[in-house]
Amino acid sequence: MQRNRRPLNPEHQLSHLPMSGIIRSRIKRLFTILGGLLIAQVVIIWAAEDLTLFESAWMTMTTLVTVGYGDFAPQTIIGRLSTVFLMFIAAITLLTLIVSDYIEYRFYRRERILTGRWIYAMKDHIVIINTPQTGGEQYFSRFASQMRAVPGYETVPIIILTSQFPNGLPPELADNGLVHFHGSGSDPEALKAVHAGAARHIIVLAADESDPTSDSLTFDIAHRLSESNLGQKVTVECVRDENRDRFTSVGVRTVIRPVRTYPEIMVRSVIAPGSEKVLEDLFNYQHDHPHRYEIELDDLNWADIVSALIRHGIGTALAYIDNNNEVVCHPPTDKEIEGKGLIVLVKSSETPDVEVVKEALSHYRDFINKWHNLQKQAAQGDNSTANATDQS
Repeated sequence: MQRNRRPLNPEHQLSHLPMSGIIRSRIKRLFTILGGLLIAQVVIIWAAEDLTLFESAWMTMTTLVTVGYGDFAPQTIIGRLSTVFLMFIAAITLLTLIVSDYIEYRFYRRERILTGRWIYAMKDHIVIINTPQTGGEQYFSRFASQMRAVPGYETVPIIILTSQFPNGLPPELADNGLVHFHGSGSDPEALKAVHAGAARHIIVLAADESDPTSDSLTFDIAHRLSESNLGQKVTVECVRDENRDRFTSVGVRTVIRPVRTYPEIMVRSVIAPGSEKVLEDLFNYQHDHPHRYEIELDDLNWADIVSALIRHGIGTALAYIDNNNEVVCHPPTDKEIEGKGLIVLVKSSETPDVEVVKEALSHYRDFINKWHNLQKQAAQGDNSTANATDQS
């Protein structure tokens, strides 16, 4: 067995370094040598041949790329010898090595991107840590489409830090502009690779939305991010409500329950912190819940209905049901409402019955009528005063 055998390529003896850096440095070194050879050839041709500096450079370049137009050619012995040794043997060989290294670098980059090991130069982006146990592709696809629909987020980069997708992201995610890095959120080097410090938002998904113990892993990631003063950028999923205070104590901005069927809730919690509280209350009866009241609506506008319910401490009107059984959300405030039902956000502990709602609307009608009568009386009084002034 031969000892001290020289390796075929430099990366074989520098395996502890990133291969992309090795290839790039080698290409730079070859370009530097090639540039020196070209300058030397141009100077020799310019001195030995009856050519201008531009013509010498032109002939050198056409020789390098093997075009050979034939408009200029060396006539002296010195010019021909320099062309053979500097161009035919050295320069063209170096150019071939540069092209070969560049192709190798492109293949290497593609393989690293596919397997999630390429480090992107990102800034002001969104980092998503972990992948849902099931339906991850659909979740990320809907999340990206909803995020792209938010003004100001149409082109924001999104990177997923996950140990899944070892063979590359599915085409539907890649087509939406998502990229991924293979790693764990508990690994400081992986967080550095996705440029968590420069991110606009960081989302930590529960490793298993049905397993309360996954909160431990989430807390470890959140704590690492908090140590880097990134807590105010972080939105985390918490399986057990009892653990919410732990995340808040380390400075996490937003804590939300895992809701896989509606990634829109996660988008809202990221874009509008605090809205997740309202949305979560809509799914349970612990604090508030939307209640449907079967009631005829025909002579009040939406602003009057909302004011009547709030003034009487009933709740907040969210939508109404028109006569075609269509639910109308956020109608015009000054348009008279005609329908047969109301959806109101009420207290779960003390849900008013329909008679209380009818009474509140009836009282508000009386209030509106009295107010209109007072306005008419005031207008009539102003007219009488004006007429008396004109007569005098």
